[in-house]
Amino acid sequence: MYSRKRMTALSAAGMSAALLLTACGGGSGEDLTGPEDGGEEAKEINIGLIAWEEAIATTNMWKVILEEKGYDVTVTDLDVAPLFQGLDNGDVDLYLDVWLPTTHADYWADYGEDLEQLNTWYDNAKLTMTVPSYMEDVNSIPDLADHAEELDGRVVGIDPGAGLTRVTKEEAMPGYGLDEDFELVESSTAAMLAELDSAIADEEPVVVTLWRPHPAYAQYDLKDLEDPDGLMGESETLHSVGRAGFSEEYPEITGWLENFELGDEELADLEVMTVTEEGGYKDDPEEGARAWLAENSEFLERTLGEDAEGLEF
Repeated sequence: MYSRKRMTALSAAGMSAALLLTACGGGSGEDLTGPEDGGEEAKEINIGLIAWEEAIATTNMWKVILEEKGYDVTVTDLDVAPLFQGLDNGDVDLYLDVWLPTTHADYWADYGEDLEQLNTWYDNAKLTMTVPSYMEDVNSIPDLADHAEELDGRVVGIDPGAGLTRVTKEEAMPGYGLDEDFELVESSTAAMLAELDSAIADEEPVVVTLWRPHPAYAQYDLKDLEDPDGLMGESETLHSVGRAGFSEEYPEITGWLENFELGDEELADLEVMTVTEEGGYKDDPEEGARAWLAENSEFLERTLGEDAEGLEF
């Protein structure tokens, strides 16, 4: 989870010069009505994006919502270091995917004091070892020891350099005594998902390394194995964060974000629609977000309240 997508941060110096040159979309500006002052030019907002699955999904969802509400939205695609620098210097107004207390701990220590933490919208982000639900006799990581033969002694992993790979290989497997009978197969996320898909199609046993949030939880009936000693690490929470002065300049958006939360199933479904081939919008996540919103009016109602009236996607 964390470092499969998060392993390499480009230097702030190398990216900050390109900060606003990497914009990947915006509203129609002059043709929009101002969100707070009917007739005035649309109010601009720059949302930072690190291209992790949940961030792509939620950023495109909020882009669609805010443009429908009359904002001129620019999404700026960055790596982690220049993104936090952009929030700190005011070039980026909003970032929707801060992981705490672990993944972004160093950046939060450097910049958090000067930023506005606007809400917590997801509380179950974690590294996992996962099996299909039809493997009824395997419910915890220690249970795997009794099923080494049927699993061919293989735990199907992802990239060798990923934090998930390190934790599984150096902490969980030796900690639960699996390193003698199991090998962690290091490959790629795509290869792991292909093997998972193939095994489920034939209803064969398989164990993979995975993470929440991930669209696979909406695509398959999966079971995270219990981790009694916490060797895969603690759960994290995901937060929306604004630059200094954000809530004063964007009180309307701040109010909506205070009500913003997604459960496991909702987030997985949104990710399927926006980042997978199965969802049909992998090449146009904005349209995928629009399609998801069209099917989830209850999300809009609980998040925007009365402001959701009249919105059509």
